[in-house]
Amino acid sequence: MDQAFGKELDGRLFTSLDSLEQGALVIPEERFYVRTRASRLLPEAEGWTVTVDGMTAAKGSIKIEELRAREKELGLHLIECAGNTRSAHFGMISVGKWAGVPMAELLDEWKPRPATRVLVEGFDKYSERSATSVEGASWIFTFDELKTAGAFLATRLEDKPLSRDHGAPVRLVVPGWYGCTCIKWVNRITFVDELAEATSQMTEYAARTHQNGSPRHAREFLAAKIEHAATPIRVEKRRTGGRMLYRVVGLLWGGNETVTMLGIRFNPEEEYAAVESLRVPQTAPWTLWSHTWRPSEKGRYTIRLAILEPEEHPRRLESGYYARTVEIDEI
Repeated sequence: MDQAFGKELDGRLFTSLDSLEQGALVIPEERFYVRTRASRLLPEAEGWTVTVDGMTAAKGSIKIEELRAREKELGLHLIECAGNTRSAHFGMISVGKWAGVPMAELLDEWKPRPATRVLVEGFDKYSERSATSVEGASWIFTFDELKTAGAFLATRLEDKPLSRDHGAPVRLVVPGWYGCTCIKWVNRITFVDELAEATSQMTEYAARTHQNGSPRHAREFLAAKIEHAATPIRVEKRRTGGRMLYRVVGLLWGGNETVTMLGIRFNPEEEYAAVESLRVPQTAPWTLWSHTWRPSEKGRYTIRLAILEPEEHPRRLESGYYARTVEIDEI
């Protein structure tokens, strides 16, 4: 955890979440998760250009210097890998402070017609074949999807130019969408129409982004949005009145609506109880919650969460995807 390992498409950095506190919810750049590390063949940032082509009269390119000159502070945003798993302690998720250029500004300037969609591609050449991933750093969006999400071409993370592993010199960030859509090392933006076929990356991540099968065309893909999700990140124990008192601390993120009641249970036969401490409304990309607990006996427990209000049924959360187990050895 918190240390980069592996190379290129097989490179990773899993962020440790267990020490997060309410006053320190932003992950430092050096600990921000990495799903794919930079290629050994990646050119240097200086001299980088993004080609603009396809169904637009504004064919040409935009230099990295131009993007940097236009960058603005864009606030805190969360990115979660669509393959964020228990084996990685759910550490393929982070919140960072970003700066860059809003895609809405660029789309309005380029006036792409009769195009209806935009293909964003990133540098995708590697010195070694991957054991775990398919090459193809690209995703196709509608213009409205990018504008509504507040997508931007990021040039800075935590007040520093992007590092190579984080997509330097420029990456796409689509707030509220899975990380597979947040293309790193952006080098081409192409305007396409309804006949555009899904990219290899879209196909690779179809199941993880809750698609209906693996559609052939981009127009058939559902928006790869992160639904409401929650997971414990630590269990604290204290002795009070001669007994052990446990406090479960966790994170809540994703979705479009404010969660006013989060449920928790420790056994499958239990009803969900409302989490005791939950900030309402949630004003950050993720928020901490906590719940005190006195187990009746020693043993292993599975902690599961559910959205109680508003009534929602996010697929991953309901399936137990983010469930965690804890061994209680003192009561």
